[in-house]
Formats: sequence, C-alpha cells, structure tokens
Amino acid sequence: MKFLDEAKVYIRSGDGGNGCVAFRREKYIEFGGPSGGNGGRGGDVIVEVVDGLNTLIDYRYQQHFKAPKGVNGMGKDRHGANGSSITLKVPVGTQIIDEDKETLIHDFTKLGETFVLAEGGNGGFGNAHFKSSTNRAPRNANPGQPGQERWIWLRLKLIADAGLVGLPNAGKSTFLSKVSAARPKIADYPFTTLHPQLGVVNSDGREFVLADIPGLIEGAHEGAGLGDRFLGHVERCRVLLHLIDATCEHAGKAYKTVRGELEAYAGDLSDKIEIVALNKIDAVEPDELKKQKDRVKRASKKTPLLISGATGDGVPEALRALVEVIGEAPVSDKAKSAAQAEPWAPITS
Repeated sequence: MKFLDEAKVYIRSGDGGNGCVAFRREKYIEFGGPSGGNGGRGGDVIVEVVDGLNTLIDYRYQQHFKAPKGVNGMGKDRHGANGSSITLKVPVGTQIIDEDKETLIHDFTKLGETFVLAEGGNGGFGNAHFKSSTNRAPRNANPGQPGQERWIWLRLKLIADAGLVGLPNAGKSTFLSKVSAARPKIADYPFTTLHPQLGVVNSDGREFVLADIPGLIEGAHEGAGLGDRFLGHVERCRVLLHLIDATCEHAGKAYKTVRGELEAYAGDLSDKIEIVALNKIDAVEPDELKKQKDRVKRASKKTPLLISGATGDGVPEALRALVEVIGEAPVSDKAKSAAQAEPWAPITS
C-alpha cells in the first residue's frame, strides 16, 4: 500500500426534503382537511477514526463524497424518510483543515472518535403542520433546507511516542529494523526512505511506537531534498532520537544542520526533548570516534550515546533512554494490535 499523508476532498451533506401540500378527500369521510407530510432530513457527513490504517491513499482515488437528500413529504400525512449519513474513515492522527490550508477544523487523536463535518438540511414542513384554529385549510408548505458543501484537506500526522531524525544515511532505517519488526528499505544511497515508517519497540517489557521519517538536508525548509513536510509526523512525539553518522566528515556540523531545520519548522520541534546518538561506531577507528564524539558534544552541549544499529552495540541503552523520557504514559494505540472486524472501505452509508 502506498503512503499518502495529505488529500483534498469535496464533501456535501444531503438537502432536506420538501414539505407537501395535500388535502384529504375520501368518500364517506366527514372531515377532510390538510394532510401534507413533512420532508425528511438530509444525510450528514461524518468522519470516524478506525483501526488498521496509517495512510490516506484511498482518498487519492475518490475525492467527492455526497450524502443523500431527504425524501419529500407526501399526502395522507406521510413524512419523508431521512437521508442516510455517510462516514469517511481515517487513521488516528488525521487533521481536518479548511480549504485555505490554515484553519484547523478538527484533530483526531483517539481511536473510535467521530466528528460531524457537515450536517444535513432540515426537511420542510407540510401544510398539515400549519393547520390551526384560525387557518383550517393552509395551502402552503416549506421547501427543504440545502445541505452544506465545502472542500477540505485531510492531513495525517502519525501517532508515535518517539521519532528518529537525522541526515540521509544516518542509519535511521537500520536502527528501526533492529529494534522492531518493521522492515524499511535500507541501501547505501541518500533518501532511501521516501515516506514515514512506524515500528513497535519493546524495551524491558515496555512497548512504545517509534517513527522513522525521511532524512533532512540543509535547506529542507525551503524545499531542498524531500523538504521538511514529513516533520509533521514527529510533531506528536514526546522525544526525538537524533542519529548522527560517525563516518561523516564532521559530526558537529551534521548535528547543527538538522537542528537548524528543526528550528525552521513551525511545529515547535526544537523544543522537544532530544537524545543525541552517534551511530555506526563499528565503522570508524577509536581515535576518529573520539574526535567525532567531542565535536557532537561541543555542538549539542550534551554527551552523545555511542551506538551501532548494524551490530546492536549501545542500542538497548538508547531504548532505555527513550523509555525514561516517555515514562509511564499510556501506550499509543498503534502499539496495540487488534484484528479488523470487517473489511475496510473509505466510505460507508
């Protein structure tokens, strides 16, 4: 399944049914009178968070969602049926944003959460509704109210407890594959990771969700490389694990490059708790490793952890450091596996 974290969607709720003008005319019935029924209410557009999803890919192939209108009222005091609501299914972490891409309408953070995005129009009153002691034969009825329509943006920000950041080829994917069952693509060229990956990590009996995002390069906030849009997927993380390649030319400059991009991003990522780790220590000589460690220490004002995602050296200590920051907060819903009750579809009626 391809990964898609943003989609533009058109939604429209159902119009209300029209009221009916009718009079009862039956043989042997002494009293007639108005008998027009009310129109039915239009269907709502509802958004629901479901389990088993981590992408918005289905909204690439269907962008228009319209709820049915209410049925018109009929004679003999028959009211029209209400239009059925439609439900758009989204993963946890989805945000609904207005067409201007700035106004946040709703933010989904819990499994099973629902939100009425557009209410259906009310049905119109039939002429039987207007009958009174002074108006015994009303000949007017109300039309149904129109539904609501709008364009919206669905934007996904994955729910994870910890996030991996770093330059391309810093060893983030290797680290994720080492500590979880995730199998991201690993290769010896930049930008191997093209979309975020999630993995459930178990450290000393404590489970948490770790997110790996594509690497950042200098100028990513201006669109260089893959840009910095993927940083939205670590906005909800409690802690960031900053991996630095020990085999790079200058580890201190590599650290400052990524920090500069985090500070340029608008999601307050620079304020999050950060754990710095020097990765690939198995690929450098001890003297060079000491130089790189000192460079990172001067740049970050903290002593980096020394790890190797390939051999596993120092990895348990890094996981314990993450767990210590995450604390005893509830395990993310993504860490709980649950069988899907029914086949998934992007829309239900």
